[in-house]
Amino acid sequence: MGKRISFTADFSYLCTLRKTINSPFDFMTAEQFLNKEVAKAIMSLYAQPAPEAALQLQATRKEFEGDFTAMMYPLLKISKKSPEQTGGEVGNRLRQQCPEVASFNVVKGFLNIKLSADFWYKQLAAIAGATRYGMHAPSGKTVVIEYSSPNTNKPLHLGHVRNNLLGWSIAQLLEANGHKVIKVNLVNDRGIHICKSMLAWQQWGKGETPESSGKKGDHLVGEYYVLFDKEYKKQQAALKALGKNDEEAAKQAPIITGAQEMLRQWEQGDEATVDLWRTMNAWVYAGFDETYRKLGVHFDKIYYESDTYLSGKKIVADGLQKGVFTKRPDGSVWIDLTADGLDRKLLLRSDGTSVYMTQDLGTAQQRYEEYHFDEHIYVVGNEQNYHFQALKLILEKSGYPWAAAIYHLSYGMVELPAGKMKSREGTVVDADDLIAEMITTARETSIELGKLDEMPVDEQQRLFEMVGLGALKYFILKVDPKKTMLFDPKESIDFNGNTGPFIQYTHARIKSVLRKAGEQGLPAELTGAALMDKEISLVKLLHAFPAKIREAGGEHSPALVANYAYELAKEFNQYYHDVSVLKEPDAAVKKQRLLLLQLVADVLKTAMHILGIGVPERM
Repeated sequence: MGKRISFTADFSYLCTLRKTINSPFDFMTAEQFLNKEVAKAIMSLYAQPAPEAALQLQATRKEFEGDFTAMMYPLLKISKKSPEQTGGEVGNRLRQQCPEVASFNVVKGFLNIKLSADFWYKQLAAIAGATRYGMHAPSGKTVVIEYSSPNTNKPLHLGHVRNNLLGWSIAQLLEANGHKVIKVNLVNDRGIHICKSMLAWQQWGKGETPESSGKKGDHLVGEYYVLFDKEYKKQQAALKALGKNDEEAAKQAPIITGAQEMLRQWEQGDEATVDLWRTMNAWVYAGFDETYRKLGVHFDKIYYESDTYLSGKKIVADGLQKGVFTKRPDGSVWIDLTADGLDRKLLLRSDGTSVYMTQDLGTAQQRYEEYHFDEHIYVVGNEQNYHFQALKLILEKSGYPWAAAIYHLSYGMVELPAGKMKSREGTVVDADDLIAEMITTARETSIELGKLDEMPVDEQQRLFEMVGLGALKYFILKVDPKKTMLFDPKESIDFNGNTGPFIQYTHARIKSVLRKAGEQGLPAELTGAALMDKEISLVKLLHAFPAKIREAGGEHSPALVANYAYELAKEFNQYYHDVSVLKEPDAAVKKQRLLLLQLVADVLKTAMHILGIGVPERM
């Protein structure tokens, strides 16, 4: 089947191309190779170095023939010819000097370059010989990434699920780019929100506990938060009926003044208040830990606002001495950011209690002192855009040069067909309920499709969990983080289309073929067999993986990796539909196709691992 490639003739090239140390990205990529050859062609033609813009190759658009495209317009000053003539000259010179260039064409000043099958075979050889393919060499850069950041007054919901999955996946993505990553969580364990749940439990709880009620601790505390809000609304309505306006009713309702007094008692160290706070928070932490385990996320360190707010107060005190902040007659402390396009920001209330900004200032300083980070990423919804603009600006004005390293990964909200979720009203999609529903749906769908009869029951359960969570994670992560998304559980579990189960099934399908090959004693190996066009298409996608990891890391977007995995799975399934593997009569071709399948499976597994998604060996 076609010609074989001589390793003897090309061995020195392969040695340059392939290095199996630390990172497979050490070998020369197609872009790097072509950049070098284009620069050489331009110098030989025009006796001048190529402008940088002429070396910024792009993948050729699908409607044109070619692999990579170079712009000719930046060359016109040195070629003194039209774009078409310049493209023709550069293309011809490439063909003369570089046997790896198979052909070229020029379209309106764009030079489209097609590389030879031999070149792509060499790339296949390089990928096959690389270690940790797709992973980049250590960068020396330290990144702190904060995600989750729940309040201890309610359980995690669908919005938190997106936050946790984004945070975990971006951490994995940055590690794949060679950075040292510290995953942190800031628990909002103090403030008026937890006092609301505490006060409601004091008034109506009758000593109820997670053990006595059979409820998860975070669910139990969340119920009292909802109960507080219902009573608060009743009291406001009663006050307005007595002639109070909206603002007066909101401030004077006895239940809210009681919660505010409880917060003051907590900050003053009142023993009974602190004991209740510790007890109810412990219930919530146990519940959170269970949900994190189900989601497959964890943290290197957990910070608590009950600790960090004191550091924030010290920053405010220092800022007052330096004249960065001002104290009003009522004792409250502010910073004026109007000259920077923002407004006046409260840092301490008149009663001396802190606000969210106070503890965020203290937390940021603590983390820099601990890790000396090069970048600090906050994974927080876009409703907090203003807050993080102000945080960065306040730290800069307070004299912290590392404030420039702060980056707010602002993501869009998750919406349901029924609209937005509201925690206070209890109209949220609970994370635990959602996970259970996804696993149940995966079970029902898998059983309906069959093929599980011979699988042990415990393995079936692990498969249902892997597929259900894979569907949930992929559906959320395939969307650009900046976009608001509509979550549809039914659509996410589909075994066809751009879904997690489709990619998982593709991996299992490849593994099934490889198992059968192993039973027949067939190795997966390079044999020098010529590559078909469909195989070259797969090699091109595999070759693009390290660059996609780099791009996704730079943009903090797991969606780029998710959609890459889908494109690779889709391309493979089309290939497998059209091409015989185990029934191929030519033994050399068969073995090399098995190697190609193995590489596709490996890259799919790596890509899905970055997304926090497992892939099954069979399903």
